[in-house]
Amino acid sequence: MPSAIAIRHVAFEDLGLLQSALEERGIRSRYLEAGVDEISPAALAAADLLVILGGPIGVYEEEKYPLLSGELKAVESWLGTRKPVLGICLGAQLIARALGARVYPGSRKEIGIAPVTLTEAGRQSPLQALAAAGNQVLHWHGDTFDLPGEAELLASTPITPHQAFRRGAPVLGLQFHVETRFAGFERWLVGHACELAAAGIDVARLRADGRRLGDAIEQAGRELIRQWLDAAVESRPADR
Repeated sequence: MPSAIAIRHVAFEDLGLLQSALEERGIRSRYLEAGVDEISPAALAAADLLVILGGPIGVYEEEKYPLLSGELKAVESWLGTRKPVLGICLGAQLIARALGARVYPGSRKEIGIAPVTLTEAGRQSPLQALAAAGNQVLHWHGDTFDLPGEAELLASTPITPHQAFRRGAPVLGLQFHVETRFAGFERWLVGHACELAAAGIDVARLRADGRRLGDAIEQAGRELIRQWLDAAVESRPADR
């Protein structure tokens, strides 16, 4: 049975919708907990697919969070295998850094539900599934990155020009969240309470937006994930 590893940085930013999509394809998954489990090339070697989830730290904060150095080496090694990898938020930033791009603080926090604008490449990618929800997604980040070399830009916002990229079918990086189950969204609001307060975010409005738009965003997210998994898995024989 094929297997997936998910690198998790905080408990409530989990696989979410990805879990059922993997199960549908007979892919078993398990977590490596950042800061608890060893995250190294050897720890990832047996897996067929990698998911790198989000978290509230910056890729460039290795001195504060030394775990990032080992994680970055593991991601660099993984990219050399040409096996599928999906990075979400911090995960996308780690992939970008591993591909040689600069990661740095954005002009301001981008938190809330708002649309992305797809590029032509984005409209020809699994991100086309977002159209069913008016391209609305959940944003929750303060950092951004330069577009890695040989990567295609898939989506942008006025605040964050580089919202999504891919390098071939197997490598997909998303600044925004497509995995979130809105039934558990309150965990995000509680877990990130300090960040929300510091950014001046209206929590009641964010909660209401989740209730109003969550179902449509989840449906679009499921389809995006399905399309990426299908394309990424199909691409592997040609990559070997």
